[in-house]
Amino acid sequence: MRKGLAGQRLVAVFLIGLLLFNFPLLSLFDRPVTVFGLPLLHVYLFAAWAGLIALVAWIAERGAR
Repeated sequence: MRKGLAGQRLVAVFLIGLLLFNFPLLSLFDRPVTVFGLPLLHVYLFAAWAGLIALVAWIAERGAR
């Protein structure tokens, strides 16, 4: 894979991260609901953060081959 394409994908992941951690979407998960005893907002934040890290790792590993 060309480095330019990997860079474009990383920019896209960054923009997705901006959307995931922006106010309108965060307010959807700010509810008094628990998931396995944890507040829904905390579960969402951790899952989104882990998903972004996984995407960046996948792009980086794919570009290294």
